[in-house]
Amino acid sequence: MAYWNWDSSLSVGISLIDKQHQRIITYLNELSIAHIDKNSKKVSEVLVELVDYTVTHFSFEEDLMSQAGYPISTAHKQVHESFIGRIKNYQDQHNQGKNITRKLMSELQLWLTNHIKHEDKKYVPYVNKFINKEQSWISQKLKDFFGHDNDNK
Repeated sequence: MAYWNWDSSLSVGISLIDKQHQRIITYLNELSIAHIDKNSKKVSEVLVELVDYTVTHFSFEEDLMSQAGYPISTAHKQVHESFIGRIKNYQDQHNQGKNITRKLMSELQLWLTNHIKHEDKKYVPYVNKFINKEQSWISQKLKDFFGHDNDNK
């Protein structure tokens, strides 16, 4: 049974971003399994992957917001940087032998839910307008960040 299931209330309406958010949720579910199995090595591995993927996702999202002319993209980026710092802090605590998994999962779920529903959805009109004008740009960025083309919006 999954720790957290994706639902439509988390959709921003941009398939690529939704898929990236779903992948982050998948990492949280993997973290849950590793925690239940008391597999500290797997927790470490998932934390590394979670941080790496989240940094990549945020970078993609920030570049997209900037290119789309989203007026508060700088503030949004600062929120992302703070979030990454919090995850890395948990990662450091885990590496010191502390059991932070449940607390981290709970905080991430709450933060991501609020962030997606209240912050990410604000940039959607700007990004949709941009995507419609700059389909070639988004395809190139997909290749740059994720190594594949955009199947659909």
